[in-house]
Amino acid sequence: MTTITGTNAITLLGAAHTALRTAVAGIPADGWDLPTPCEHWTVTQVLQHATGDQIGYAAAITGGPWPAEDPFQPSGRIDGDAAALLEQALDASTAAFATVGADAEQVPVPLPQGPLPLWIAAGACALDAAVHAWDIAVATGAPSPLTAPDAEQLLAVAKQIVEPLRAYGAYAAELPVAADADATTVLLAYLGRRATWTPQA
Repeated sequence: MTTITGTNAITLLGAAHTALRTAVAGIPADGWDLPTPCEHWTVTQVLQHATGDQIGYAAAITGGPWPAEDPFQPSGRIDGDAAALLEQALDASTAAFATVGADAEQVPVPLPQGPLPLWIAAGACALDAAVHAWDIAVATGAPSPLTAPDAEQLLAVAKQIVEPLRAYGAYAAELPVAADADATTVLLAYLGRRATWTPQA
């Protein structure tokens, strides 16, 4: 079982933010309405959701402001520069977690579980950003931004938070994987995603 500390989780969050920035920077001009692994959501909607979630994690720690749009009902329309909106959300998330001590055991999160230890709270925020970076990357034909070491750590976090969230529709049912599947495939399958997803499949 992979062990994560609060410091590891903050590093993981930074890597997930980088992955999300890279995925968004790679969206082609005609790619915003492409389908994604998030059923019924376009690239634009996944970005709106991911941005809203980052703001939500920040707001849970700082008390606000909360997302202007419901992350679970993304409109599919972005007013202004998408990259700038994303950067604001990532900056808010980074700044909020920077106020939390590495050994904190009660970090507020926008999840029904309530306050969690930092390694789970920051890890959950990282999980959200990393997986939506993957959604956008594969939808636009870019390489997967998930590395095996990060996937192993994210899976350890996912095992702490995902099961209660399935009832809310936040994650689909776990998919079966081969015994020799790589870490990224295992993580995605646990979250109800197929590593081999394509727009046609």
